[in-house]
Amino acid sequence: MKWQDYIVVDPMICHGRATIKGTRVMVSVVLDNFAVGLSVDEILRSYPSLTREAIQAAIAYAAELTREQVVLLPA
Repeated sequence: MKWQDYIVVDPMICHGRATIKGTRVMVSVVLDNFAVGLSVDEILRSYPSLTREAIQAAIAYAAELTREQVVLLPA
């Protein structure tokens, strides 16, 4: 799977934040849902315009971003 097939950044949609293609659902919203413990099925129920593949693409996109930037953690 290529996350690029599912994630778009358009300055006219959600202020240029990364969103799931064809929706106004930001990648950060998908990840926030995971962070609070929701399952894929729960996210799909909350956002019926999403697909399992789109959710997987959001995770892949986030993983790609973490490879590009080092975040220092406090000691």
